Amino acid sequence: MKRKIALITGVTGQDGAYLSDFLLKKGYEVHGLKRRTSLFNTDRIDHLFQDPHTKNQNFFLHFSDMTDSLNLSRIIGEIKPDEIYNLAAMSHVHVSFELPEYVGNVDALGTLRILEAVRQCGLVSKTKIYQASTSELFGKAQEFPQNEKTPFYPRSPYGVSKLYAYWITKNYREAYGIFASNGILFNHESPIRGETFVTRKITRTLARIVHGIEKELYIGNLNAKRDWGHAKDYVEMMWLILQHKVADDWVIATGKSYSVREFIIKCCNNLGIEIEFKNSKEKEIGIVRSVSKNKLMVSKGDIIIKVDKRYYRPTEVDYLVGDSSKAKKELGWKPKYTIDQLIDEMIKSDLKLAEKEILLVQNGYFQSKKIDEY
Repeated sequence: MKRKIALITGVTGQDGAYLSDFLLKKGYEVHGLKRRTSLFNTDRIDHLFQDPHTKNQNFFLHFSDMTDSLNLSRIIGEIKPDEIYNLAAMSHVHVSFELPEYVGNVDALGTLRILEAVRQCGLVSKTKIYQASTSELFGKAQEFPQNEKTPFYPRSPYGVSKLYAYWITKNYREAYGIFASNGILFNHESPIRGETFVTRKITRTLARIVHGIEKELYIGNLNAKRDWGHAKDYVEMMWLILQHKVADDWVIATGKSYSVREFIIKCCNNLGIEIEFKNSKEKEIGIVRSVSKNKLMVSKGDIIIKVDKRYYRPTEVDYLVGDSSKAKKELGWKPKYTIDQLIDEMIKSDLKLAEKEILLVQNGYFQSKKIDEY
């Protein structure tokens, strides 16, 4: 039986890495698109990399960019994939306010370039497309929880760009009969989440605080509530969406929402720190109330959480929580990870990274202004 061929944009990101591993285990031949950079950007997939001289190679990387339609069309025409997973995006919401034109070019028009390449290459009846959509479409949510029929109200250039990507995917499905589906994924995290996304920023900084590398975690809107799941659960759902008998649009979520403040409290509890929040808005602080584990470089009374208004969005998204009843009923999907299991996995990973940094400094392999003596 001929193995299926999958093409993944955004292969070097969190979702791309987990999806690549998932599909390879399913017996796929996987092709990933990566941008050319002067520095290596493949850390998350280095364990999957195969030397080009390897016999029976089933994992390939191609230089590409979502802004280059000629390159995308050439690669798609040559590979002729059975499935395309369009995960590539400039997905940092706050940064999208500083790069609105770029995020529109990549996230909105990039999706159009993929769809049009499939059409122009004569692959309409062969290639299935998964479009990574986002809960940021709901933005100023019109109902709770949000499902496939909830009206959209995006509140950022990122959300608006993804709104175009959602509708152009749906339009090409209806206009040309392309099997193109949107996965409206709520927040999904993991130990390999980008360091500047809020959950990873929290676990990474707290792990460094208890090791004495950092003193404080600066955060934005502590009241923002999100539906957080594990990326491993969500990439499985991406695959299930393309195995369904018809193309459709799907909300993927855990159905439980927590504030950023609650996420911090859970992380601190995992580390053996009881934290208490005082004051409000920009003056709110998190103070160590007690420490239950030995060798933590924090003490009762330490202020380790502070608010920095620079991290506020110009237009905030206050509360997102998803209803994935349709996916559970029609695709049999059910998340395996709880938020506490997710946090435990992220904390353990970031503790090891902090310990590694200290070890490198102590042995002269790395310089850090934040680690003078340990």
